[in-house]
Amino acid sequence: MRRFLNLNVALSTLAFAACVTINVYFPAASAEKAADQIIDTVTSGGSAVPATPAPSTAPTTTPPQTRLAPPADPQGTSAQVESLQPVAWLGRAAGLALEAMVPAAHAQSNANIDISTPEIRAITASMQARFEQLQKYFASGAVGLTSNGLVELRDQASVALAERAIVKRLVAEDNRDRSTLYAEIAKANGHPEWEADIRGIFARRWIQRGAQPGWFYQDADGSWKQK
Repeated sequence: MRRFLNLNVALSTLAFAACVTINVYFPAASAEKAADQIIDTVTSGGSAVPATPAPSTAPTTTPPQTRLAPPADPQGTSAQVESLQPVAWLGRAAGLALEAMVPAAHAQSNANIDISTPEIRAITASMQARFEQLQKYFASGAVGLTSNGLVELRDQASVALAERAIVKRLVAEDNRDRSTLYAEIAKANGHPEWEADIRGIFARRWIQRGAQPGWFYQDADGSWKQK
């Protein structure tokens, strides 16, 4: 009876290991660091975005396992132990499967966000050049930062009539670059589904890090506030 119980446990463990899907965690801390690098480049007129450092590949060691010799078997229980070897093998296989999954998930959660591709650098450079033109409209309150990582012409009346077409063009071009940037970062890191998360990180960091005192930004409820 005990043999069948152990067999059921081992089979259940192996089935669980086979069915587990590794959760690919979004590396929020790394994404925030990447957003800060790009925002600093765009708003400070600095140099191009630096290359993303490679993730640490320091080897990990596991303590050696000690195998215990089976005890003497005058009662003939060795046959029972031998019959349980398939159970032990199944349990070991399940354990190895789970051991392989945990480091993979951990490494994924600590992954660096790559922002060094030519496409991302080109978008960043485009936004940097445009920022010099947009900056005065941010300062006047005509243009503000939205809650979804874009910019908006919030007070058209404060812009001279002759400049309104220029401001609208700048806002449209900047929003196109911003949307492309978020999608491109997700794509460059092999996870297009991260686009919404990356956009959310940038939306928050544009306001916290990129906006200067006096600039307007949009709150989560859609209302405008001044920093």
